[in-house]
Amino acid sequence: MRYTGHLDLQRTWERTFRRAGLPLAYTQGYNPRPRLQLSPALPLGCTSECELIDIWLETPLAPNEILTRLKDSAPPGISLSDAQPVPANDPALQNQVTSVEYRASLPDRLTEADLHASVEQLLQADSIQRSRRGKSYDLRPLVESLVLMSGGSAGRESLEMTLASREGATGRPEEVLLELGLDPAECLIQRTRLLRPPPQESQAN
Repeated sequence: MRYTGHLDLQRTWERTFRRAGLPLAYTQGYNPRPRLQLSPALPLGCTSECELIDIWLETPLAPNEILTRLKDSAPPGISLSDAQPVPANDPALQNQVTSVEYRASLPDRLTEADLHASVEQLLQADSIQRSRRGKSYDLRPLVESLVLMSGGSAGRESLEMTLASREGATGRPEEVLLELGLDPAECLIQRTRLLRPPPQESQAN
């Protein structure tokens, strides 16, 4: 599933709901679409342990029943951990997430000293100009934190990244790795957390 694009993943979820026999709600109009929203698109080739999906049902069902039926119908590579009701007027998931955390398992041929030097150089830079799809942009403000960790999977070094995930300002883990002189194809990248600001408490008048 790590090589399934965002639109294909959305279609996969639609088929999963049909297999589960869940009464998924649809939009109105000439081209009705299922009412579901995925969290910000996962970069192609990355795995994740924290994805979210919002769904609207025509008929209310207990969260446990929804979860059980989806688990029985989900394709290999997708596992579900929880289901819970949310307010119907909540903002779209893409608009709630402000930052994303990734963990990249790095090639074991690299020395710890070289990795630390590359990370420190990136963090100290005022600006990092990169080009993606023919457009130039500054990577540095999109990198909120970088932490090099020892003793990861199979004893390999790993890089913990917190990257911005806002409209028009999204950091991509493969771009960070390229800037560090690493080949993203040699790294195992996993999304570990979606960060959302805490809900604001209502103030009494």
